[in-house]
Amino acid sequence: MGVTTTEWIGVILGCLPLLGFVLWWWNELWYVVLRGRDSNKKLPPGHLGLPFIGDTVTFLWYFKFLRRPDGYINAKRRKYGEGEGLFRTHLFGSPSIIACEPLVTKFVLQSSEDKFISEWPNIALLGPTSLNAVQGKEHARIRSVVTNAVNRRDALRRIALLIQPRVVAALDSWAQKGGINAYLETKKVTLENIGKLFVSFEPGDLLDSIDELFKGVLNGIRAYPLDFPGTAYRHGLKCKKKLDEIFGKELQKRKNMKVVEPVDLMDGLMQIKDEEGNILSDTEILDNMVSLVVGGYTSTALASMWAIYFLAKFPNVLHRLREENMALRKAKTGDFITAEEISKAKYTNMVVEETLRMGNISLSAFRSTVKEVEYKGYKLPQGWRVIVWLRNLHIDPKNFEDPMCFNPDRWNEPPKPGTFQVFGGGKRICAGNMLARLQLGILLHYLSTGYKWELVNPEDGMVCLPHQKPEDGAEVFFSAL
Repeated sequence: MGVTTTEWIGVILGCLPLLGFVLWWWNELWYVVLRGRDSNKKLPPGHLGLPFIGDTVTFLWYFKFLRRPDGYINAKRRKYGEGEGLFRTHLFGSPSIIACEPLVTKFVLQSSEDKFISEWPNIALLGPTSLNAVQGKEHARIRSVVTNAVNRRDALRRIALLIQPRVVAALDSWAQKGGINAYLETKKVTLENIGKLFVSFEPGDLLDSIDELFKGVLNGIRAYPLDFPGTAYRHGLKCKKKLDEIFGKELQKRKNMKVVEPVDLMDGLMQIKDEEGNILSDTEILDNMVSLVVGGYTSTALASMWAIYFLAKFPNVLHRLREENMALRKAKTGDFITAEEISKAKYTNMVVEETLRMGNISLSAFRSTVKEVEYKGYKLPQGWRVIVWLRNLHIDPKNFEDPMCFNPDRWNEPPKPGTFQVFGGGKRICAGNMLARLQLGILLHYLSTGYKWELVNPEDGMVCLPHQKPEDGAEVFFSAL
């Protein structure tokens, strides 16, 4: 007799639990049992999730649906214990180790490249020859140009005077509008300044187009690397290609002009030479233009938005900030404030640091193991990604008392070692970290001395991807004092 339909259905339903069991343990069998059998050291606690997608569903559950990003790490702590701040998982297409405590994050970030290399997921969107991707001497020579262009004292002195007219004009226009979306407006003024500093582009249709393209690249960086039509990753690749075309035309124009003295970052990249006198290829220049603008533009714009948001929420902080900067305005000798004057404004710089801590502009830093690495009895397998969970450092009450309170006074004392890593750490700390601080300090000066504002929706919820921000983009009523 043949098998009836009912019997087939019974067989299928009976196999579903077995199929679920196999899928749930597939990654563990493949990466831990089969591929990890040559080592007698134990992996950090955790679970690698489902085939291919790993722990992505849980990640998205906390970040996108619950909008409680800290719940992701806290759930692992509840299940596996505090331990050494290490958990195994599978995220962004790779088996991974999450490092979320000060000692282990410091160990990872400060180790040499014979143990860990920087390796971002979806690196094709930033460029395989960009500062984020290259290692060793290549990284050092590109980094030196970036540092000289935007982070040294003489560069910061020049940049401070260059960007202030745009900041002043932007704030005046905000007051005339009466109400703004802080996220969109800070993006606009930041892009105008970054566009000028990095590639001498002026405000206009071209910068507006670049803004949309960078938005696509950023969304692709944070997406799962699915390269087919309709995915954020595929759209990000298309945006990267268009950005390469825009910067490529400008690069070719400069080659024809034979620029001698560099006036912006693109000129500096064009003139880099290695020990043998070789210059960067066009691809290397374009990759670095895209990756550096993404880094400098996004982080500064978000930090500026968060400063406006937190100061509206904590008027006592704004009052003290205003007092210091009113005195600074009276004492300054020129039309604009200088980088040196900003650096001496103690409370202003404390507000900057607190904004960076609570804003958590960068969720994580990414490394990959060159070889198997041991840390306090745990193995970090060769070829696995190590996700340094920076956000956890900054909101953990073990590191900062009452961490969700915006309290610049906590910076009267230095933070505990390894607990403040907003720009990463080690040799690959963000090359523009002082530029970001300077831009934020200048904005705080003019905001506090000339304007008042309040949030339209003070109890608005948060979105957490690709970066955390208020759901309405921090809409504020804005006017002159």
